[in-house]
Amino acid sequence: MEIIMDIIIATHNKNKVLEMEKALSSIIGEGKVLTAEQAGFSDDVEENGSTFEENALIKARSVRTDGCISIADDSGLCCNALNGAPGIYSARYAGEPCDNAKNNAKLLSNLEGFSDRSAYFVCAIACVLPDGTEFTVRGEAHGTILTELTGDGGFGYDPLFYVPELKKTFAELTREEKHEVSHRGNALRLLKEELSKRL
Repeated sequence: MEIIMDIIIATHNKNKVLEMEKALSSIIGEGKVLTAEQAGFSDDVEENGSTFEENALIKARSVRTDGCISIADDSGLCCNALNGAPGIYSARYAGEPCDNAKNNAKLLSNLEGFSDRSAYFVCAIACVLPDGTEFTVRGEAHGTILTELTGDGGFGYDPLFYVPELKKTFAELTREEKHEVSHRGNALRLLKEELSKRL
């Protein structure tokens, strides 16, 4: 079923917008997918939740507008040996400002000496519908953390995150391959399913 409705995503990242647009195009018809900025929101929102879901909801509520669907995601890497760290602090694990190289270096340092290098990526997507109804979906991707960076694609922890079934890191996958197995790809598929039921 096709519903013509605009979607506002609480992000300034145009790549995320393209990804959402592609995933949800069959639902929103001629509706547009807009960044927060395009919809007139420029303020940074304090993500003070204690879970991925709470932070995603905080962001989705911040761009709520009459007649539009508001969406936000929060994602990160969780290592079992580190009790789930870096978790919701993944982007700034090594401090401000966000620095992928420093984050990866800190992760490798903190995992030294651990035999358990299992980890999983999480993506929680929060959605606020025009009537105020809220829901979240959660996608995960499981793998292990290598001892050195491998591959030059992707971003963040992708060069360290190895998927045994594919015998590749996220940084060695094409964008299409990654979307099929990634936490965000899984969450987007669940979001589409949930929106199809609710709209």
